[in-house]
Amino acid sequence: MKTFELNFARINLLRDDIAEVIIHNGIELNADMVNEYHDFLISHLTPPFSLLINKVNSYTYDFDAQQTLATIEHIRAMAVVAYKRSAVITTEYLASQPREKQWNLQIFSDRESAMQWLTTVQDSCATPA
Repeated sequence: MKTFELNFARINLLRDDIAEVIIHNGIELNADMVNEYHDFLISHLTPPFSLLINKVNSYTYDFDAQQTLATIEHIRAMAVVAYKRSAVITTEYLASQPREKQWNLQIFSDRESAMQWLTTVQDSCATPA
């Protein structure tokens, strides 16, 4: 596993097509951060890819970030690990926002279940070489 540090997040590359994203505590994500995050994903993962969003920390999103988050076409699925009820509510709110393409998103209370789901999604959609 390779780990990368952005100014606002740590990203663990779990496979060439799955990354774990941990936003730093107390961050307010803005559109520039979201763009940097998207650029990182596109340059380091094999599309289509899936994301494990580990909400171990508390953070927020400004309006522009809410509108642009996870809008790149390469994202197949997102598993969110939410340890607190507030993280579940925030995730459900973000997922309910109108988008051109609705998210393929599931919320989990533990990392292992989230990773199992992502692996199943990625492996079931894999195309033979």
